[in-house]
This record gives sequence, structure tokens and C-alpha cells, in this order.
Amino acid sequence: MDTPLTQRPLGSRSGIEVTDLGLGLWAVAGSEWGPVEDRGSLEAIEAALDAGITFFDTADVYGAGHSEELLGQAMKGRRDRFVAATKIGWTEFDREADHSQYDTVEKLIEGVEGSLRRLDTHYVDVIQCHINYVEKNTDVFIEGFRRLKEEGKVRAWGLSTSDIDQIRYFNAEGDCDVLQIDYSILNRTPEAEILPYCQQHGIGVIVRGPLAMGLLTGKFSAQDTFPEGDFRRAWIEDPEQNAQFLADLEVVDALRPVVPAGEPLSQFALRFTRSHPAVSTVIPGARDRRQSEANAAAALAPLLSVDEQAGVDAVVPPAGGRKIWPA
Repeated sequence: MDTPLTQRPLGSRSGIEVTDLGLGLWAVAGSEWGPVEDRGSLEAIEAALDAGITFFDTADVYGAGHSEELLGQAMKGRRDRFVAATKIGWTEFDREADHSQYDTVEKLIEGVEGSLRRLDTHYVDVIQCHINYVEKNTDVFIEGFRRLKEEGKVRAWGLSTSDIDQIRYFNAEGDCDVLQIDYSILNRTPEAEILPYCQQHGIGVIVRGPLAMGLLTGKFSAQDTFPEGDFRRAWIEDPEQNAQFLADLEVVDALRPVVPAGEPLSQFALRFTRSHPAVSTVIPGARDRRQSEANAAAALAPLLSVDEQAGVDAVVPPAGGRKIWPA
């Protein structure tokens, strides 16, 4: 690529630099995004690399480990070109429980080592505690991550959550490196407390959900349906989620006049998240090369202008919105 992408530090302590736009790898075969082919996922990774992207985020539960395996396959023979992040914290079994199965440091370390095997690497650049299932075992994750960092198996650690109290607890001794959080035009709530906290404490911010599960591509309408196996079917079938879906579509329509003529709404939405000074990198997902290339184009676009930011503020006020997505 002729024009290098913008690099930002992943917080003040990790020593890791990342492109300010990365690639999220949830949408793989066996995940909850409907039909996805391995070839498309691998081509999405390749397109991101071709564009100069360095940051790739996955989790042990995405496709029951298949996402990690695909990233490991892509990294083979060129590990130095990747800043690889993964997450750990729950399994399908834990969906029915109120706590994570990782209730000892030894179990946690064994779980991370399983991720390393699937990724086919001796270390992971970033390990994150996955949301929602850790309340009773938080200290296990903190101690385990510290030990893994001391052993050189992880370079940086943190968590994925939208709970400010969890973030403060993880960072009680000032050594939490990263936070992954849902943040988009539809969900600006992190601007109130969480993003300022991360700036103040040197925590790198990884933004998930910048396109709000595709809503901020502008391609959906009230008449849409979703295939079997796609978790977004609930947007249509569940009355409460359908009401939120329709309300979100109204916000998207209100945004269209704010977007410069000829610019895709998705690129504008990615420029919005890249523009916050607390953000280290933004990780939209992609099913194939075409989607990955479209996302990467946003990394070359400028940050929002003052007038563009004011336009967004008029539709969704700062710290406003209410859409919180799973990780």
C-alpha cells in the first residue's frame, strides 16, 4: 500500500502500536452471523493485510474456536505482520450459569494456552476478559493475566465490557492495558465516563460495534429479514428488539443528510469512531474481501470535521444513544 495507515499506541503501557482501524473476526463459519465461508474469512484477512492493517481481534468462542484457527492459519509464516488479540471468559455452558467456568488461575491459563494452540503462536499480543460472565471470578482473570504477561505468553491484557465499575476494578493497581467497548454513533454512552477514564489512566481503547452490527451501513429497512442462524433474526421476531430496530432505522435515516455527498454511511460511521482521541483502534467485521476492502478505505479518510461532528451531535447528542451490543 502506497499510503501508510495511521498508527496509534495501544495505551500508554503496552508498548504496542496498532493501525487505528483493524479487523474483527466474529463473523466466521459456525458463529451467529448466518452462512459464512472460510474462504471469505481468509480473504477478508488478506485484504486487510494488503491495505496495511495490523490489528486483528478474535475470541475463543467465535465459531467455537474456529475464528482463532483461521487467524492462526493466516498468520503462519508471517506472525510479525499481525497484532493478534483474543478474548476468554465463557463458553456455551456458561450461558446458563451466572459465572465463568474459569474459576482458578490454572484453568484460566490452560484456557489461554488452548487459544495459543489454535492461533498456532507462542504468544498473543492482547488477551481480554470477555464480558458478562466474570463477576465472581474477576480476581482469577487479573492474576492469571499478570502471570501470563510475566511468562511472555501475552504482551498486554484487559477486558471487554461497558461497565465502568468493572473497568475500575481491573485497573485498581494501574496495570490494565486495554479496554474493548461497544461505541458507535448509535451508542455514544461511553463518552460520559468510560472514554475519559481510559484517557486519564493510559488504557488503550479497542472499539467494537462501530457499525452497530451493520445498521450503520444504511443497508437495512423495516422489511428486511435475516437467515437462519443469524442472531439478528431477533431484531424482527422479538417485539422488544424489533421496536429498537425500527427506532435505530429512524436514527440512521436522520444521519443521511449529515454524510457528505458520495460517501458511504459506513465510512462516515468509522470516521466518527476513529475521531475520538481516546480510541486506539476500531474493529469492524467483514465476511469477505469486498467488505474488508470497504472498511479499509475508511482508514485513509480524514477524521470528522467540526461541522461533521456538529451534524452527528444534532442527531445523537454526545454521550447519548442506548444500543449496547454483545461482544
